Amino acid sequence: MSKYFGTNGIRGTIDVLTPELAYKASYATGVYFKGGKILIATDARLTGPILKEKVIVGLLDAECTVFDLGGVSTPTAEFMVKKLKADGLIVITASHNPPEYNGLKIMDRNEISISKERGEEIERMIDSPPKIKMKKGAISKHNNSINDHIEAILNQIDKNKTKGKRLLLDCANGMAATIAPYLFRELGCEVTTINSHIDGNFPGRPSEPTEANVQDLINAVKYGNYDCGIAWDGDGDRVIFVDEKGEFVIGDKVFAICEILKLKEKSGEVVTTVATSRIIEDVAKKYSSKVVFTKIGAPYLSEEMAKGKAVIGGEEVGGVIWPEVSLAKDGFLTAAKIVEALSEKKLSKWLEDIPKYYNEKTKIAASETQKTKIIAKMREHAVKNKLTFIDIDGIRINFDDGWVIVRASGTENYVRVFTEAKSAKRAKDLLNDYIELVKRLLEVL
Repeated sequence: MSKYFGTNGIRGTIDVLTPELAYKASYATGVYFKGGKILIATDARLTGPILKEKVIVGLLDAECTVFDLGGVSTPTAEFMVKKLKADGLIVITASHNPPEYNGLKIMDRNEISISKERGEEIERMIDSPPKIKMKKGAISKHNNSINDHIEAILNQIDKNKTKGKRLLLDCANGMAATIAPYLFRELGCEVTTINSHIDGNFPGRPSEPTEANVQDLINAVKYGNYDCGIAWDGDGDRVIFVDEKGEFVIGDKVFAICEILKLKEKSGEVVTTVATSRIIEDVAKKYSSKVVFTKIGAPYLSEEMAKGKAVIGGEEVGGVIWPEVSLAKDGFLTAAKIVEALSEKKLSKWLEDIPKYYNEKTKIAASETQKTKIIAKMREHAVKNKLTFIDIDGIRINFDDGWVIVRASGTENYVRVFTEAKSAKRAKDLLNDYIELVKRLLEVL
C-alpha cells in the first residue's frame, strides 16, 4: 500500500506535503537516482517557492547536480530530460488540482514517471533516510527550456497549414502562459488570450479545464469568429478544445482526433488507460491498429510507450503522448497538431468522424478495506456471469454497446463507477445497475 505516492507522484495541501516531506522526498529521490543530473521546475502555485527550496536542499544533500529550469510547464520540463540528458526530474506542481494543493511529479532518465509501485522504494527511504557521504552537490540554472520546447514542436508542424488561424487561448493563469501564446504566434496564428497572467490563485477559473470551468472561453468563441478555442490545465499537460461553433470538445475526442492524425501517417499500437472512451478502440480498428490498455495514470502510459511499439498514447482527460518528442503528455504539441489539421477541415467536421458515446460517473463512499474487497467481489461477479473484463485497474466490464468500470480511488475513500454506452439511457441504466450492485456488496462487507 502506497503511503505517499498517488496516481502521479506525491500530492497534497501544505499540511500534507509539508516542507519537511518535500525535503525527505527529494533526498530519497536523489539517492534513488544515485545522484547525477536532476532537473527541477515549478508551476505557479503559491507554496511552490518554499517547497522548491526544500527540494533543492534535499537533492544537494543526496549529491545531485541540480539544474533549475525555473517556472515552466510540465511538458516543457519533461521534454528537457531527454534534451539535457538528465538522470531525473522533479516538477513541483499539482497539475489540475485546486490552488491549495501542490505536488512532486518525478520522472526518470528514460522519460518515465515514477509510479506508485516504483515509488515504494523512495517511500522506504523517506521514512528511513539512508546515510551517504555528505559531499554536497551543485546547482545551476537553465533558462532556455521554453525556447527549446517551442523549437521541438515547430519541427513537427507545417507552418503553411497553421498560418492565419484565429485562436482564443485560455491559459488558466498557469504555466501555459509561458509557452502557448509564443508558440502559436510563431506558427503564424492570430492569437487572443484570456487568463494569461500567471497567478497561483487561479483567479480566472479553476485549473481543471472542464466544460463548466471554461464557459468564458466557450461564449467568447461562439460569438468571436474564431477557428477554435484552446484551454489547458494548471501545468499544461491536459488540453481541451472549443470548436468554431462554440461546442466543447472533451478530452476523449481531443485524443481521438490526434489518433486519427497519427494513424493516417504511421501504423502502430495505441496506448490508453482502462477509463478511456471506446472511441479510441473504434478509431484504431478503422486503421487496423491494436489498443493496449494500462492502469490509470501518466506513469503507466509512459511505461508502455517506452516499449517502442506504440505511435501515440493518451488518456480521457486530454493528455496525449507524441513519442517522437517526449514520452510525457504534451498539451502544446497536441494543440499545435490539431490546429494544423484545421487546414484540412473545420474542427466541427473532424468531430463528425468520431463515433458518439454517452458517459455517466459517480463515487460511492467506502473504507480502504471495503475498496479492496469490493473490487475482488466485482471480479467474482464478472467471472460468474461470464462477462468480458479487464482487471488491471479495478474491473472494466465490456458489453457490445458500452462498458462499466468499478475502481478504488487511489487518493480518497471512495469506489468510483464510470459507464459509457451508445445511448444516454443505456449509460444511465448501467450506472444505476452497478451502483446498486456496489451498495449491495457494501452491506455484507
